[in-house]
Order: sequence, then structure tokens, then C-alpha cells
Amino acid sequence: MTTYTILIILSGLVIFSYLFDLVASKTRLPSVLLLLLLGIGLRLLVDRLAIKTFDFLSILPTLGTVGLILIVFEGSLELKYEKQKNRLIKGAFLSAFFILLATVSVITYIIYQITGLPLYTCFTNAIPFSVISSAIAIPSAAALDKRGKEYIIYESSFSDILGVIVFNFAVSNQHISVSSFTGLALSTVLIVLVSAVSCILLIYLMGRISHHIKFFLIISILILVYAIGQSYHLSALILILSFGLFLNNADAINHAYFRSIFIYKNLQTDLSQLYQLSAESAFIIRTFFFVMFGFTMNVYALNDQLVLVNGLFILISIYVIRFLYLKFVRRDGVSPEVFIAPRGLISILLYYNLPNSIKIPEIGTPFLFVVVLGSSLIMSIGLLATGKSVATR
Repeated sequence: MTTYTILIILSGLVIFSYLFDLVASKTRLPSVLLLLLLGIGLRLLVDRLAIKTFDFLSILPTLGTVGLILIVFEGSLELKYEKQKNRLIKGAFLSAFFILLATVSVITYIIYQITGLPLYTCFTNAIPFSVISSAIAIPSAAALDKRGKEYIIYESSFSDILGVIVFNFAVSNQHISVSSFTGLALSTVLIVLVSAVSCILLIYLMGRISHHIKFFLIISILILVYAIGQSYHLSALILILSFGLFLNNADAINHAYFRSIFIYKNLQTDLSQLYQLSAESAFIIRTFFFVMFGFTMNVYALNDQLVLVNGLFILISIYVIRFLYLKFVRRDGVSPEVFIAPRGLISILLYYNLPNSIKIPEIGTPFLFVVVLGSSLIMSIGLLATGKSVATR
């Protein structure tokens, strides 16, 4: 395969992704689903033509991590804090927390019934299937009204953060003790402190850099701090969400000393440019990640009825729990938010970070593929159906 052929393929994927975004904006059909289907189609074509390809699985986790950072950062840069939003933020956090706990519990039971393995092993393997993917949820929420979109951004980001916290806790503590919870509390306090210091330093740096290239430097530092935090099992997504929120709301801080040091003349212009850069970078990374993920999946595993049935049980539990919570706790009834519970990038990353010693063969990548693709299909159908019902009122 020549250099020019590779360039044609890469640029073609970006063009297709752009067209998928246009389709998504008109039809409420998530562009991520179309990217997955494109990847699957390319894999079938490559297999048919017997073309030798690169092992994309080796770069998928790294690409996905960068995409997750950029997508959460992009979403947080859109959020403007107002006192009257406290209820919405609290509701989104509680929704993410209780739905995550309930979903992990039910999926743990399902995996236990499938495998009969120890509950610890089943619990750890259940976590990747229980976390809402902000990488899919946030772009898919673009068609909602402002309040619904903000709710999904907060809820999916909180779900990612809480999912990573629970995952790190489970992997690091095979035997639960008082010291396990002490360590969790200390690591949470530490990442909150690191996030506060990083926010202050990064906004100070933004105001002092005179070089014409500075936003990629800021994003690179953000990714660096995230990677260091994650390597020590800290939930560094808190840092990403905090920095975006802090930047977009720094001008609301009226303390004279703070404004004199950190609020500079071109802050709003820089924020606009940083948002544009992060959004376009996230678009590129998301495009390649989901096409590659679709490409690496073995679609022939869909012929395994056991995988399909067990995947269906997982999907039913996910949406029943979400529906019951939103209807009876949040009292929201049947709204588009019920269907926005996709599994995707974060689920894939957590799955690939499971230690080999506790990975369950019966709950392998075909199983993950069924849940990711199935949740995207359900979200697509749900958004289309609710979109039509709202339009006819």
C-alpha cells in the first residue's frame, strides 16, 4: 500500500465522518454508529480482497484515551455555571451514581449466572459494561434542547469519572478492607487538589504565553497530567472536566486579586479558539477510533447465538434500570435522555485495561462488540422515535 493510497483512505474517512455529522444533525442518527458500520464494512471488504493490514488493536487504547480527554474537555468548555443549575448538576451526579451502582450490580449477577466465577471477578468485568460513554453521548445530545444537552454532558462525564474510580478501586483491591476505602478517599482528595492547582497554573500560563502556538501546548500539558494521574490510579478525568469548567467560568470570579493575575484581555478570544481546536481535534480522533474499532471487531461472532442472547440480557438491564430511575426518581417520563446511555469508548478502554488474570473468556471482545453496537442502535432508534413524537405535538 503506497503513501498516496494511505492518504486517500485517511482523508476519505474524515470526509465520510463530516458527512455523517451532517446526517446526524438532520436525522438524530448518531454519527458514531455510522462510523462503526463504516469500519465493519471496510473489514468485510478487506477480508474479501485478502488485503494485509496493520494491527490496529495496538494503538486503539492510546487513540481512545486521547479522544476521551478531548471529548470531555470539549463538552466541559460548553458549560456555563449558574446558581440555578445546581439542581441540574446534582441531579446529573445522582443519576450517574445510582444508575452506575444498580447497573454494575445487575450485570455482575448476569455474568455470575453465565460463568459461575467468583463475585469479585464478575464485578470487575461488569464495570466496563456499566459506564455511559461520554464520547458517544455528548455528540449525540447535540439535537436535544439546551437543558437536556447540559444534563447529558454532566451525567455522562460523571459516569465516566465514577466508572474509572470504581474500576481502579476494584482492580487495586481484590480483598476489601478499611485501608482500601482510606486509600480511595486519599486518592480522591489528591486528584481534587491536583485539579485545582493545575487549573490555576494552566490559566496563568495561557495568559503569559506570547508564542503564536500555545493551545496545543496547553492540551499537551493537560494530557501529560492526565497520563501521570492515571498511571498512579487517580481518576484524572476530574482534572479534564474541572479545567474546562474553570476556563469557561473564570470571568465570573469577581475577586480583585484573582482578576488582576489571571483574567487577561484576550481570554474570551483564546477560549473560543481553544474550544474550536479541541472540537476539531476530538472530531478527528473520534473518527479514526470508531472506524478502527468497527474494523477490528469480528462480525462473524454475531453468528454465536449465546453471545447475542447474553448481550441482549445486558442491554435490557441497562435500559430498564435507566428508565425506572428517570421515571420514578427524576420523574422525567419517557424522554430522549432515557435512550442516551451508549457504551463505547470508555467501555472499550476499561475492558482493555482489565488484568489478564481476571479477564473472562466468555465475556470477550465479541460480547463487548454486541453491547456497544446494540446500545448505539437502541439510542439511534430511541432518538428518532422521540424526535418524531415531539415534532408531531
